[in-house]
Amino acid sequence: VQLQASGGGLVQTGGSLRLSCAASGRTFRAVDMGWFRQAPGKEREFVAVMPWRGDRPRYANSVMGRFTISRDSAKDTVYLQMNNLKPEDTAVYYCAAKTNSADIYSIRDYEYWGRGTLVTVSS
Repeated sequence: VQLQASGGGLVQTGGSLRLSCAASGRTFRAVDMGWFRQAPGKEREFVAVMPWRGDRPRYANSVMGRFTISRDSAKDTVYLQMNNLKPEDTAVYYCAAKTNSADIYSIRDYEYWGRGTLVTVSS
């Protein structure tokens, strides 16, 4: 699976951005698609995931109610709509995919990663 993330940028506090992640290379349906982020000096962390089995999306507590993950299977694309952005959301955002049945929150179990896209939220 090849992943191409886009949509990052500079936004003021309270603003919105939508990230996109286009997948190619295999059947998109049987793939858990997730978003992770890494702030300067911090470890990469889970943000959201869209399980392929039809389970409900899952979110980190820090973004619950502000971020929405969705997927368009026809376009093999997953999105992350980010609203009410805060300075602490500043990070490089990565989309990732996994085809195994491991824990959807486990970063190390994601087999495929796209290049990150930088989101900067100014105060």
